[in-house]
Amino acid sequence: MTGAGAAGAPGGAPGAVTGAGMAGVPGRAPRDGAGGVRGGTGADEVWSRIGAAGRTWLRGACAAVADRPERVRELFPAAGRHCGRAPLCPGDPEGLVHGRIDDAARGVLLGALPMTGAALAVEVTALYRCGDAAERRGVLRSLPRLDEPDRPDGVEDRLVPVVREALRCDDVRLVAAALGPYARRLDDAAWRDGVLKCLFTGVPLAAVAGLGERADAELARMFADFARERVAAGRDVPADTWLVLDRFPGTSAGSVLSTEPSAGSAPSTESAGSAPSAEPSAADPRPLGLAGSAQVDAGRAAVRPSRVRPEA
Repeated sequence: MTGAGAAGAPGGAPGAVTGAGMAGVPGRAPRDGAGGVRGGTGADEVWSRIGAAGRTWLRGACAAVADRPERVRELFPAAGRHCGRAPLCPGDPEGLVHGRIDDAARGVLLGALPMTGAALAVEVTALYRCGDAAERRGVLRSLPRLDEPDRPDGVEDRLVPVVREALRCDDVRLVAAALGPYARRLDDAAWRDGVLKCLFTGVPLAAVAGLGERADAELARMFADFARERVAAGRDVPADTWLVLDRFPGTSAGSVLSTEPSAGSAPSTESAGSAPSAEPSAADPRPLGLAGSAQVDAGRAAVRPSRVRPEA
């Protein structure tokens, strides 16, 4: 995927690119942990979401960095101004799950760099370290495209320090972006800490790629400890907590916690945060953290998450 080549918008889409300067722009959207494509995160998506002026600018910017890679340092920060900053998914106004248009545009720009391996990793790390919050988020959301299995000599695990750094910050947009598909390169302990930080800071677990495959009993234990601490402080437990706890009965509501309605809310036998009546198992095939879960959708949209208390 190095050298000049033709890539860009999907076939037939307005602003499709057929000239040189678009090398290294993968055409696939990264997939979530349940095998579905995350809407709005593919490099192709941005071409249909920006106007004619934005497409013209992005084509020119990609051609420029393909010819002179060092120009990415001046063009990468300008992507938001020329392409826009709106969320890719209207139902995700902060872009925590699907990202924003400028994230996708920056991903296209990085994909056009005629660099590989260590050189690519050094350049991308510099963009992250010297960038503002939006530019750092763009780097993090671009990492899956720079580490695709069929990309020869991609960044591999060289950007793991950047992901770890993002997970230590207080910006929830960076935390969410850091736990995309590239986070598979984190060791288990660092990944679990990142997922717990999402729960603690209010980042929806739908932002965590591969949660369904990687969640384990240790993560469930951490979630149960978190729930106990919330109860002890008299605070509600986020509905997303149950997405992991329900899979591991040994540490879940069935043996550790019981539920009761939030103070001031009407009793309901189908409260969104309540533990389901059916006993789940660790092998439960339902996707974790994905839209379509009635429990979580209702919990976020209509009902406050239930409070839980330790069993007597």
